[in-house]
Amino acid sequence: MQRKIIYFINPISGTKNKAAALSTIKKRTTQENIPFEILHTNAEGNYYFLKEKIDAEGITDIVICGGDGTVSQVAASLINEDINIGIIPMGSGNGLALAAKIPKDINKALDIIFTGKGRYIDSFFINDTFSCMLCGLGFDAQVAHDFAKEPSRGLATYIKKTLENFITAKPSTFEIINKGKSFSIEAFFISIANSNQFGNQFTIAPQASLNDGLLDIVVVKKMSKFRMLLAITKQVLAGKINEHDEKTFHKKDVLYFQTDQLIIHNLAPAPLHIDGDPAHTAKKFIIKIIPEAFKLIQPNIKL
Repeated sequence: MQRKIIYFINPISGTKNKAAALSTIKKRTTQENIPFEILHTNAEGNYYFLKEKIDAEGITDIVICGGDGTVSQVAASLINEDINIGIIPMGSGNGLALAAKIPKDINKALDIIFTGKGRYIDSFFINDTFSCMLCGLGFDAQVAHDFAKEPSRGLATYIKKTLENFITAKPSTFEIINKGKSFSIEAFFISIANSNQFGNQFTIAPQASLNDGLLDIVVVKKMSKFRMLLAITKQVLAGKINEHDEKTFHKKDVLYFQTDQLIIHNLAPAPLHIDGDPAHTAKKFIIKIIPEAFKLIQPNIKL
């Protein structure tokens, strides 16, 4: 079957020099003799017109040149569609691309588009909103809200906003209901992840898999700021929890479990981010996994 690609370019995502990137995309795809079209993403995040276009024009692949927020918006409109979705990482964090081992180098990312394989990955709903990889309540969500207001994006700005919020962060109270069991907890933040990535190589849920039918829940409990720094460093920056760390930090300071659905009563309510983008919060969230939500083009490796 002849492939036909639509590339979506996000004109305001994190990567600079999009003209050069666009030139590379056009040149490489033409060399592959693959028909293609280039469209701009839209501010409303509405891509439901794609279903009709896919059927009418025989589109086989949708490639998002942007960050996690753009990927999430496009994928939300294509749940359960027989279409491959690819990523050329051009956002600020690129968490899903990193989790799927898609490099930021545009030529290497294009190599995966041309030679990789579309494999189903899970996603989830938080209330009625789609998330392709990660949402969070509390500290990290406030960082996302503040980061979105900055005229200059990138890792340095993200670190700056993280440090500012670390100084002022206060825990919030949540009630979590999982598999019929309820408990209340004070926490600096809660992350609901299908990916192991915050983005920018910051790992939040080391055991997370893109296609295991489970969500990974990480709750950083109320503690001193010093212990919070140690706990985050061990789990988020180191990217793994070894046996000693589990005994010292994981069970006492960081609650970690897997589930396919849960309810969170957000009693403060704490701020929310979805796939790194600020979102409107609520006092109650119903969160459910979407198994095999869409096909993501990934490196063609033996599993």
